Amino acid sequence: MKTALIAPRPLDVLELPADLDGRDGTNRARGHSQIAACDDLAAVRAWLARVADKKTTFENYRKEAERLLLWAIVQLGKPLSSLTHEDLQLFRQFLNDPQPHARWVADDGRKYPRHDPRWRPFYRTLGPSSQYQAMVIINALFAWLVEAGYLAGNPLSLSRQRARRSKPRITRYLDRELWQEVKLYIDSLPKDTPRERERYLRARWLFTLFYLGGLRISEVSGNTMGCFFCRRDADGHERWWLEVLGKGDKEGLVPASAEMMVELGRYRRERGLSALPSRHEDTPLVLPLGKSMKPLTRAALHTIGPKFSSVVRTRDISRSQIRRICSRAPNDRPVSRQTGSHRYPIEAFRSCRLRRKLSARQVHSHKNAASFATNRHLAMHRA
Repeated sequence: MKTALIAPRPLDVLELPADLDGRDGTNRARGHSQIAACDDLAAVRAWLARVADKKTTFENYRKEAERLLLWAIVQLGKPLSSLTHEDLQLFRQFLNDPQPHARWVADDGRKYPRHDPRWRPFYRTLGPSSQYQAMVIINALFAWLVEAGYLAGNPLSLSRQRARRSKPRITRYLDRELWQEVKLYIDSLPKDTPRERERYLRARWLFTLFYLGGLRISEVSGNTMGCFFCRRDADGHERWWLEVLGKGDKEGLVPASAEMMVELGRYRRERGLSALPSRHEDTPLVLPLGKSMKPLTRAALHTIGPKFSSVVRTRDISRSQIRRICSRAPNDRPVSRQTGSHRYPIEAFRSCRLRRKLSARQVHSHKNAASFATNRHLAMHRA
C-alpha cells in the first residue's frame, strides 16, 4: 500500500514515510557503503554536509536536492533511490513548468523563509540556464552517492553528452554602446541631497568593480578595502593591486587601474575616509547608505543592479540587453567578464589571478591590462 501524496516541506524538517525513505530502493547498492546513511534523506544530508562551511554552495545544493527529493516522493510516489533514467527526463520537464503551480511555486513570486507555511520549493519560473545548473548539481549528487557505495548507478549518466567541445570563445561582454548607456544612466542619477549623492557614488563605484575589476558579487561582498596594496615594479613605478578571496576560497590578484583608484578615492572621501585605504583595513568594498560600516550582503548587492532596468523605459535598449547588465548570471557576475571586452583579452586579467605571488609576468599584465582599462575609460568619458 502506497503512502498518500504529501505536501512539499523543507529538507530541514522533512520526515519520509517508511515506503518512500529509500531503504529498499531499486537502485540501492548492495555492497559495502562508505557512508552511514541507511535512507535517502540521510544520504542527501551526508552529501550536503561536505559543503556546510560554504554558505552559497550549500544553499544551492540543498535547493536542487530538495526539489528532486520532494518531486520524487510527492509527484511520483517513489523514493529517490528508485529513480530511473526515464524519471529524470520527466523531472527535466517538471523544472520547466512545475505543476500543480499552487503546490510547488510560492505566491506572488516571493521567496518566503523556510519556516513560513507559505514556503514552496520554487518562487519563480526557472530559465534554461537555471534548469541546466539544476541538472548539473543533481548529477553531482548521484555521482557522489554512487562513489560512496549508496547507489548502484547514476541514472543521469545515460543522458550526459560527452562530445568533444572546442575551446569556447569569449563572447559574454557588453559592447561599448551598451556600457556607455549604463554610464550615462549612472551619471543621470539625482545628486541634490547628501543621500542621493551617496547613492550615486556607490553605484558608480560598484559598477567600477564589476567593469574594471571583473569581480563577482560574492567577491564584492566578501572582501575589504584593505585588500588593496601598492608595489613598485622594476621601473620604479607604483602599481596598485586588489587581493581577492574568490570562488572556492581561491586567492587572486586583480590589477587596479588608475581609473579604479580614482573612483575608489572619490567613494571613500564621500564616506569621510582617506582617499587611499591602509593595508588590512577592514572597511567593506561597498557600504550601505548612511553611517553603517557593515558589509552589504550578496542579496543587498543583487537589489542594486536590477534598479538599472529603468534604463529600458527611458532608452532604446532591448530587455535582453539590459538583462546582461542587471540579471544574475550563472557565474554571478552582473557585468559579466566586462574586463575582457572591447578587443582586449580577459586572459591578461585572468593571468593576474592565477598565482598568489607577484611575478614579472603579472607586473607586465598589470601594465597592459590596467593601462588599457584606464585609456578606454578616459576615452569613453571624452566621447
